[in-house]
Amino acid sequence: MKKITKRIKVLAPAGKATPAPPLGPTLGQAGINIGDFVTKFNAATKDSAEEMVTAHINVFEDRTYDFKVMTPPTSGLILKAAKVEKGSGAPNTVKVGKISRAQAKEIAAKKMPDLTAKDEEGAIRIVTGSARSMGIEIKD
Repeated sequence: MKKITKRIKVLAPAGKATPAPPLGPTLGQAGINIGDFVTKFNAATKDSAEEMVTAHINVFEDRTYDFKVMTPPTSGLILKAAKVEKGSGAPNTVKVGKISRAQAKEIAAKKMPDLTAKDEEGAIRIVTGSARSMGIEIKD
């Protein structure tokens, strides 16, 4: 069993990661072969259609690594569904968009592998809570 020396989280566009900043310097500091990582990451995420995805990278003491690609961030999926650029600075008073319960259910289904919810209803509640905190209303 190899000893893990670093754990890194990176956010990059699926299938289109490049060695340019911010990805290159982050990986370089960890001692990872940047070109090799970018090639493997792009191959693993080529089906995610240009969404931003998170990768959790474990760097081992012999400078080898492994990574796990997570689903896109919930906030990004909500913004895309609501067709808005960013969330509200004052979510309780200023609403910036709306999504339907069906869209929340769709996002929850996509995020289910990464959520701590026991069932689909719990996942939907997590997504609607995130949307509410961003100033996005949920309409039935």
